[in-house]
Amino acid sequence: MAPVQVTGTVLTIRQVDAYHAMTVVAPGIAERFKAGHFTAVAVGGAETSMLLRRCLSIHDVKPDYGGTVELVFSVQGRGTAWLADRRVRDSLDLVGPLGRPFPLPRDPVHCLLVGSGYGSAPLFPLADALQARGCRVDFILGAPSADRVFGALRARRMGETTTLTTDDGSLGMRGSVTDMLPHVIADSQADVVYACAPMAVLRSVAAVAARHGIPAMVSVEEAMACGIGVCMSCVLPVVGDDGITRLVRSCVDGPVFRGERVRFDDVGTIPFDALGAPGGRLAEAGP
Repeated sequence: MAPVQVTGTVLTIRQVDAYHAMTVVAPGIAERFKAGHFTAVAVGGAETSMLLRRCLSIHDVKPDYGGTVELVFSVQGRGTAWLADRRVRDSLDLVGPLGRPFPLPRDPVHCLLVGSGYGSAPLFPLADALQARGCRVDFILGAPSADRVFGALRARRMGETTTLTTDDGSLGMRGSVTDMLPHVIADSQADVVYACAPMAVLRSVAAVAARHGIPAMVSVEEAMACGIGVCMSCVLPVVGDDGITRLVRSCVDGPVFRGERVRFDDVGTIPFDALGAPGGRLAEAGP
């Protein structure tokens, strides 16, 4: 179903360690949601100079009050600081659900879910959907420090196994999620990896999965200004089914991609062999 623009009411807002979790009554978005979707939230109020929306992952959806969505975010600037200051019964302007959701396997398989920081948030509705199909779910969650690991308790309750890592060793194993990834793939006999994390982590996840001969579905954390494919600020090079690289929009063509298709080394550039690159394929196709 197509996304909708709704005026939602803040039901709760709470701080979860280093992050904020906000539950908003937004039935139109909740009923259309699939794991991996996100929403774009207007910030600053009616007379603000902050024109761009903030694109936030959807962590949870419930039928309460006709349909609620929970958004998880970190305060990183004026817009998210404004969001963190909202109170119960405040109104928010939201557009969603946006993007392409995680694809689900047809048959029960072993699924390894990898998250870093609050990138873990969209993995939990994915875990629910996978388990509803009879899939085994294992987690690897990590962050720089314990207060930035999101969802550790819920992962332990849901997952067959849960591996936690922190850069400083304050929770779980010292190191990054990718340090433990080969071991957990082997131990869990994973058939597929799902990941949501910063781009550098996703690059490593995709590489490790490829070495083990299993697919990786990655939800990219690319900066988005509009969330609806208009501004072209979130483009990245992705190889298509035909083997041709195109600059695609993370917000509408993603945010979920096959890991081996994303050219992580070329993110932020226009690869010379991409369709439409100066002197590249577009020029070759001309008269």
